Amino acid sequence: MSDDLDAVRAFLGCATPDAWCAAAVEDLETLLIDHANCEKKAAATAISLLFRYDDEPALVDAMSRLAREELRHFEQVRRLMAQRGIAPRPLSAGRYAGGLRALVRARDPDRLVDLLVCGAFVEARSCERFAALQPHLDAELGDFYGRLLRSEARHFEDYLALAAAHAGAAELAERIARFREAEAELVRAPDASFRFHSGVPAGVCCA
Repeated sequence: MSDDLDAVRAFLGCATPDAWCAAAVEDLETLLIDHANCEKKAAATAISLLFRYDDEPALVDAMSRLAREELRHFEQVRRLMAQRGIAPRPLSAGRYAGGLRALVRARDPDRLVDLLVCGAFVEARSCERFAALQPHLDAELGDFYGRLLRSEARHFEDYLALAAAHAGAAELAERIARFREAEAELVRAPDASFRFHSGVPAGVCCA
């Protein structure tokens, strides 16, 4: 697993700030509620790609598997919430996904390449955050996140491999660099709300 984590960390433009981890530990309720939302949205994204690009067999197979796994994770997070007496409640959307989606080009095949690169960054950041959080959590939640980070690393690799199959090396490197810069800024910059993929909540000292 260390090799997978090394690849994820090398792909990302920065590490999760320690201050974000501290905020997460102080607000496990919001963390778990938003984590469940993220798993549900990840499944929906995979299904959307499956429908939109149903003439791409490798993509359809990968997104079908990914969607099923994300929905299993959603169910697992909801069970953990129930065990801890955490009731689902609406949360406003964070700025992370929208900030990345703003970089997606409008027309295919460019659009598909960018959606796949975007997916790779979302999965890589999820994996990196699970690893960053794990030492600070209780045994049950830490073990759960330790298992999940392996899945997120696979999903990252799936998205990246699909992107490489649809773009030349130079184009892919350019798009990864563009998304990497934007993604790192979203993670480093102060954020109005704490979310699973947010920056450090405003007013919290960043480290």
